[in-house]
Amino acid sequence: MVAELGHFINGKSVSGTSGRLHDIFNPTTGEVQRSVALATRAEVTKAVDAAQEAFYGWSTTNPQKRARVMFKFKELVEKDMDNLAKLLSSEHGKILPDARGDVIRGLDVIEFACGIPHLLKGEYTEAAGSGIDVYSMRQPLGVVSGITPFNFPAMIPMWMFGVAIACGNTFINKPSEKDPSVPLRLAELMMEAGAPEGVLNVVNGDKEAVDAIIEDPRVKAISFVGSSDIAQYIYENGAKNNKRVQAFGGAKNHMIILPDADMDNVVNQLIGSAYGSAGERCMATPVAVPVGEGTAETLISMLKPKVESLRIGPSMSEDSDLGPMVTAAQCERVAGYIQMAVDEGQDLIVDGRDFTLQGYENGFFMGGTLLDNAKPEHKSYREEIFGPVLQIARAANFEEALALPSNHQYGNGVAIFTRNGAAAREFAARVNVGMVGINVPIPVPVAYHTFGGWKRSGFGDTNQHGPEGVKFWTKVKTITQRWPEDVQGSEFVIPTMG
Repeated sequence: MVAELGHFINGKSVSGTSGRLHDIFNPTTGEVQRSVALATRAEVTKAVDAAQEAFYGWSTTNPQKRARVMFKFKELVEKDMDNLAKLLSSEHGKILPDARGDVIRGLDVIEFACGIPHLLKGEYTEAAGSGIDVYSMRQPLGVVSGITPFNFPAMIPMWMFGVAIACGNTFINKPSEKDPSVPLRLAELMMEAGAPEGVLNVVNGDKEAVDAIIEDPRVKAISFVGSSDIAQYIYENGAKNNKRVQAFGGAKNHMIILPDADMDNVVNQLIGSAYGSAGERCMATPVAVPVGEGTAETLISMLKPKVESLRIGPSMSEDSDLGPMVTAAQCERVAGYIQMAVDEGQDLIVDGRDFTLQGYENGFFMGGTLLDNAKPEHKSYREEIFGPVLQIARAANFEEALALPSNHQYGNGVAIFTRNGAAAREFAARVNVGMVGINVPIPVPVAYHTFGGWKRSGFGDTNQHGPEGVKFWTKVKTITQRWPEDVQGSEFVIPTMG
């Protein structure tokens, strides 16, 4: 009998009532280690009730006191780092150092949110008109929600609820049912940090829970990270239900390699960004674009032995390069894309499909795969594979290389490796992608900037964290005030500031 996880509502862990359960696997062994209850609409409603009840008291708590809760939460997460990393690795499959990185990158945004007293300061104009001052204030929206993915069960929830809660909102997190233990633990730590009951709730579930969040009129905003089709669904239906929505979807990030690049550095950076976390990152680098035939041949000759010698181990490993994938179904999906690429005419340089780890033959392991001659018309190139697969798409010149990511349906991230500052500057200015790295393989911005892709990688006008995050989780109120010394006559025309 495996343990059953429920939900976290109104400051307490509660059992599920639906009778519907989802298996949570240990990716290293392939065994079911626990299950999670999938919420009914009624359970989502209870979470919204709790958040609504908590909103007035929390939103009227002064920002400095809210910041103190965030400081304490950061301290508690740091103390619980090892436990969180092990929980994360045991359900997701990423190796322990990568799991710690997942938590740390989330804490970066919590640190940013600790500055909320400054971030919420409005604008003020004295004497905008005769005896008239104008000022603005940012106020929280109310009950808000985050629907978060399996691949970053610590980082992305903290990216969302850190800023949202600091701004004075109350929050409902609907995490992935594949690895929900870390989001549940984070909610417990938020209560320990001093947040009132109902400020942070976690409801586990599937489409039924998502639709309940979308359709509840008390939920004022939704942030989502996942596949593009679901992102579009949430964006469209959230908007129909009068919600503010930011929905981030899939990716197919390219690394452009100019002939003058330091190839040793390129290969080292590409190996980590393509195969780290078994490629299950929206900011991974699944496409390399060498410019010129000489660059391509050198790149392949240097990549092949490194891909073949990737160190693949159990998720609790401290010294492996990557661990297992999250589920057997994900392994099968990735293997299908590899075969698709071969059928499309791509050259299979290294095939990782037959990899097994001795002693863990039932684990969800896959070796690194390297493919050459991917073309824009290939379906395997157009779609997100989300596994330890690197495709090489050759370009004859700079313009061809620029066109590949610019014309792709996804526009999350892109990188260029070169010693030529003018070429890098031109590329960054012209490429039709939301985040750009120059000699940086995974261009995830620091917490006080903002994260977001273009095209089918992002739906909505406002990005995550940084100043854009504060903007998303608040609304602006503008006040025009006058304190006349004596009563004025009636005014029948629109006031002017002349």
